[in-house]
Amino acid sequence: MSLITTRRGALAAGLALPFVARAQTQYKPEYKMSVVGNRPIPFADGAFKWAELITERSGGRINVKTYPGSQLVGGDQTREMLAMRQGVIDFCVYSTINISPQVKEAALFQLPFLLPNHRAFDALLASDVGRDFFKVLEARDVVPLAWGENGFREISNSKRVIRTPADLRGLKIRFAAGNIFKDIYESLGANPVQMSFADLQPALSTGAVDGQENPVNLFLAFRMDTLAQKHLSVWNYVNDPLVFAAGKQVMAQFNAADQALVRECALEAGRYEIGVTRKGLGDNNDRSAFEELTRRGVETTVLTDAEKRAFASATRPVFDKWAATIGHDLVQKAERVIRAAS
Repeated sequence: MSLITTRRGALAAGLALPFVARAQTQYKPEYKMSVVGNRPIPFADGAFKWAELITERSGGRINVKTYPGSQLVGGDQTREMLAMRQGVIDFCVYSTINISPQVKEAALFQLPFLLPNHRAFDALLASDVGRDFFKVLEARDVVPLAWGENGFREISNSKRVIRTPADLRGLKIRFAAGNIFKDIYESLGANPVQMSFADLQPALSTGAVDGQENPVNLFLAFRMDTLAQKHLSVWNYVNDPLVFAAGKQVMAQFNAADQALVRECALEAGRYEIGVTRKGLGDNNDRSAFEELTRRGVETTVLTDAEKRAFASATRPVFDKWAATIGHDLVQKAERVIRAAS
């Protein structure tokens, strides 16, 4: 073998080494998934499902571990987006409520009584409005991959039945995040109190707050009936879409095939999560969630359309105020989609 050949071989080997090293270190030993709450609530179940699908279908090359209870951000779910941008979190299932302090367009979904039913909800997310919202997130170094659903948020309390706006006067009601909720409850004469989900259960058990607003399935999973929540009103005032998202830098590390794998797993987990969220709420004549409320002794009041309109009228000034902040064009576009679906 000539010296030139030997040198060429050594040079080729030397040039190849950095590429080998990059291939070996491209994927981290563990990718961190953050989510509010924990199983068995559907919200958290969807995140666990997504992590499990990615890990399984990648053969463990993309090893995703779920950290429930927003523990990676000290229990403060409103900091998850910032933590993703800082690289602390790799994957997350975001509540649009929790990211609304950073993304004003997310408050669209919190406009009171905007969405009358699941048909309108599904149509809105599948429309240009949903696609445009994903583009807003992409501009913030977040890669949105699929939609989920936290569910219509119903109100419960320890004091009395809520059927009219006057029934809320003086009640201390916990809300998660977003000044729009503060405005909504103040407009109804209540005393809104912002706190994390981690602090909610002890606050209910000690009477620090009288009530809360969350989906029925979450109410059941965390046994809020044992926390003095004996009255629940189904008013469907807000639905909270979820976003299955990855960090921009994380997705950039993956090859095209693995990017597609992560996306497909997100879509599958999103469909699964929506199905679990809606279970027992009346679809396909399945009312098992409401039957369970009855078994637990919860007085459940389902508001009529006329009763909902009374609340919508009382909160209309809040709707109009926040529509200006969100953007009238976006709100009007959403309203057109919802009218067409109704």
